[in-house]
Amino acid sequence: MDLAKLISTINSFLWGNLLLYLLCGTGIFFTFKLRFVQIRKLKAIFSNAFGNFSIKGEKAGKEGMSSFQSLATAVAAQVGTGNLAGAATAIASGGPGAIFWMWLSAFFGMGTIFAEAVLAQTFKVKDEDGQVVGGPAYYISQGTGSKAMAAFFAVAIIFALGFVGNMVQSNSIGDAFATAFDIPSLYVGIGIAILAGLVFFGGIGRIASVTEKIVPIMALFYIVSGLVVLGMHAENIIPSLKMIIQGAFNPKAATGGIIGATVKEAVRYGVARGLFSNEAGMGSTPHAHAVAKVKHPVQQGLVAIMGVLIDTFVVLNITALVILATGALDGQTTGIALTQSAFTKAFGSLGNPFVAVCLFFFAFSTIIGWYYFGESNIRYLFGVKGLTPYRVLVMLFIVLGSTLKVNLVWELADTFNGLMVIPNLIALLLLSKVVAKTLNEYDSGIN
Repeated sequence: MDLAKLISTINSFLWGNLLLYLLCGTGIFFTFKLRFVQIRKLKAIFSNAFGNFSIKGEKAGKEGMSSFQSLATAVAAQVGTGNLAGAATAIASGGPGAIFWMWLSAFFGMGTIFAEAVLAQTFKVKDEDGQVVGGPAYYISQGTGSKAMAAFFAVAIIFALGFVGNMVQSNSIGDAFATAFDIPSLYVGIGIAILAGLVFFGGIGRIASVTEKIVPIMALFYIVSGLVVLGMHAENIIPSLKMIIQGAFNPKAATGGIIGATVKEAVRYGVARGLFSNEAGMGSTPHAHAVAKVKHPVQQGLVAIMGVLIDTFVVLNITALVILATGALDGQTTGIALTQSAFTKAFGSLGNPFVAVCLFFFAFSTIIGWYYFGESNIRYLFGVKGLTPYRVLVMLFIVLGSTLKVNLVWELADTFNGLMVIPNLIALLLLSKVVAKTLNEYDSGIN
């Protein structure tokens, strides 16, 4: 058995059994415990997220960043290859029905991500350098008292996102640029690493400045372009939605047997790729939400819900519907190549370059976000002295990732994502009373 198959077997158990139920169960638990906060606070979600919208906000520093900059940093991480390559992989592996399970897990995931952000705000601290930091390692160690579980999470996320996760991002950019522009993947990886390093070494101020500009522009550009494609294939939108619903419960019927997936595979790939896309419950986005300068933790919890709305219900749906409406699904193509195929059917020879450029901005912004999440945990484990070695290592992994086989990189990402999810979800459940109490205080006007 080769390495990719071995890791795939491990992931089938990890995601097909343990995490599938743990993630969905946690989301359902928080949704009911918080009385469907994602629905009853919908107006407040929008006002808190976009009330002070600006692509040139105040400069972030040691005291943290604005609420919108925190959202932009979180969305930078969420909106990446999971929306372009990940959605395509889910459809190719689990059938169109995988998208339905992405929707469902994302809806309940809003309850989970709200809890993550509230706890991150509640347990944030200042480190030896005077920098405000927070995230699961901090609420695990302070809230549950388990320093061992906090350290395990910190190590897992550094590998999951800072190293392996960023390999996924550079891998997808390298593949896309090789297809669209015939540029060797290695050269692309080196270029990405250099650009990323310029941001990494600029600290939190440069990270916030870059994400607040890139995220709104790239998301709007991709959404408008996707809507143009759907307008060109408007007659296929309803049939595509039917394929998604039917495929959730009968995958083979939805594609006429092109995709030989089972319902279990549709659920497994939908939830796994959905998590990789919106990151609810993963323990990643709380690092960005922890440093937001807000008056009450619940305010940032509501902003965090917006991140899932943008990622899954807007950007990811655009990709899924474009693939299905254009008829690009053939049962053989997967990953970013499937997304490129869909846009090529609509835009002709401009399709490949379009997706390559979009993917560059999506994935590059994710690299910045994931680097920052890892940095917060480097600070937790090693302090300021660990930052320079970490920055250099991330740059090396970016170059390495651009040259590897896509299946192996994605499988490794799933494994490390799973390892970091477990301690985070345990802590969330143990601290659920803190989240509920904080929300009740906010609802009662106690700030």
